[in-house]
This record gives sequence, structure tokens and C-alpha cells, in this order.
Amino acid sequence: MQSDKQQTRRTTPMRKAILSMFISLDGYITGPKGEFVPPQWSDDLATHWSGYSLERAGHLLYGRVNFLFNKGFWEPAETDPNSPAAGVPWAAVMNRLPKTVFSTTLAGDPGWNGTVVRDDLEGAVARLKAEGDGDLYMFGGAGIAQSFVARDLFDEYRLMVTPTLFGDGQRLFAPGFDRIDLKLIENRTLDTGAVILHYRREHG
Repeated sequence: MQSDKQQTRRTTPMRKAILSMFISLDGYITGPKGEFVPPQWSDDLATHWSGYSLERAGHLLYGRVNFLFNKGFWEPAETDPNSPAAGVPWAAVMNRLPKTVFSTTLAGDPGWNGTVVRDDLEGAVARLKAEGDGDLYMFGGAGIAQSFVARDLFDEYRLMVTPTLFGDGQRLFAPGFDRIDLKLIENRTLDTGAVILHYRREHG
């Protein structure tokens, strides 16, 4: 007879790994000089983009550069009421959530509730999917996202396409990975003119 723990382990759904990033209409995530170009902000975007993700996230995934960038922005909200992040409604959630940063150069404790993984992306993701509540969300950057795409580690892609043509910059999807078939499960037009496209990985 199976124990309650064994039955729970079999019936509890695995967490999903989700890529959640915004891109220009021509496929870039940075401008021509590598600059960060945020989307036009609105309450509609806050609800259906940032709010949607953080209501469902249980763990955040980062590459080194994006981890340090976000740590520098969000962490001061805990101690400095005048910091730019202090007025953002979900600052506390961003600081509270556990994080994994994939890096071969970071050493020691990275802070910000982070744990460093230096190799075996597949194994690390499999372990994270099997534990805890809430999905695994990756908000950037391009390098680690491309590594995940090349290994087919994402279960879902939730992309916001902004009404902008950058002309050049860093692309989200680099050439060289095998074909991945997706199923559209949501599309939503925001009042800013951006469009959210939500796809699920199709297998078989």
C-alpha cells in the first residue's frame, strides 16, 4: 500500500519553466548600443504582464548579468523608501522569491535569495521543477535564455511584443537550435499597443 507521501508525489503537478520576456517587433531585447529599452508602461500592462507573472511565480531564473542588474534595482527597496523600486507594488515579491543564477564566474553566496548553478542546467531545472510551489520564471537575459532554448528546457513561452522596431541590438533567439513546436494558448493586446503571446511547448 502506498504511503500518503508517495501518493502526493505522484499527483502533485511538476512546476513549469516559463520564459517571460519582452521583445521589439523585429525581435530584439536591447537597442542598437546594447541599451535596455523598457516597454511603455500602463496599468493594463502592470496587470496582465508583471502582475500575471508574479502571481504565479515560485522561483526566478537568471543569468549573471541580469541577476546582478535586478538585484541592484530591487534589493534597495527593503531598506531605502526613496529607492526607485520602493514604490513598485511587487518589490517585496521580487525580493522574497528564491532565485537561481546560472553562472560560471560568480563565487560564494550571491545574495538576494540566490543560489549559483555552474553546470548541468538540465539537472538543475529538473530538480527545481520537482520541488516547491509556483512556476519557474525567467525574465532574462538573452544568453541564458538562448542556452535554455537550445536545450529545450522551457515548457512555455510568454512574450510581449512591443510596437517598436529597433533595427539592431541583441536578439532573443539566436540561430542554431533544433525546431521547437509551440501551441498558442493566449494572445492579448494591451492598451499600449503591445501584444502578449503565450505559447505552450508541444511534444509528440
